[in-house]
Amino acid sequence: MKKINKAKLIIKLLVLTCALLIFTNVYVKCKSSDFLYSSLDSIPHNKVALLLGTSKYLSDGRENAYYSYRIEAVVALYKAGKVDYIVASGDNSQKDYDEPTDMKNDLVKRGVPAERIYLDYAGFRTLDSVVRCKAIFGQDSYTVVSQEFHNERAIVLARHNDIEAIGFNARDVDAWFGLKTALREYLARFKLVIDLVVGKEPKFLGEKVIIGEVSTGN
Repeated sequence: MKKINKAKLIIKLLVLTCALLIFTNVYVKCKSSDFLYSSLDSIPHNKVALLLGTSKYLSDGRENAYYSYRIEAVVALYKAGKVDYIVASGDNSQKDYDEPTDMKNDLVKRGVPAERIYLDYAGFRTLDSVVRCKAIFGQDSYTVVSQEFHNERAIVLARHNDIEAIGFNARDVDAWFGLKTALREYLARFKLVIDLVVGKEPKFLGEKVIIGEVSTGN
């Protein structure tokens, strides 16, 4: 009898977990849908694009398609005159791992002037990148650049923090390659709702940066 009760409890917990994951996924999609763009022609102009970081290379040494497509997307935005500056925000928590500098180097190679790029080395999480673009770089409105699933989450975070953000969707990877990321995203959305409820703050803030001045040391 105890075994039956335990099995029922496990089933109930699994059902509840699935329901919560589905709810948070639908919530994020609904809250962000009006602020996402996939076309250069239709997206409004913003002074700044917030480029969300990811590793340039996979563990097997191949270049990460998520990274490559984000670089392509923000370059297209800049060259179309849809943004004037780029904040490249990513993880630089280890000496030999530097997402922002990788992004800057590749943007410059593709024709974006170095002085138009600002680096945020403390974009450890999407939350940090989104909030720091306002708190450190002074932007109350900006264009987030990443894949659609990531933009959806970033837009919800931004709007919750009184930021008039929109998202430009970079090309996504094929379904099979992105399966692991898609599954992880469900958990990230659940964590997002928890962060909103408890009022989670970025790990670091720091000195303010004025975008439009000559950037040195970036």
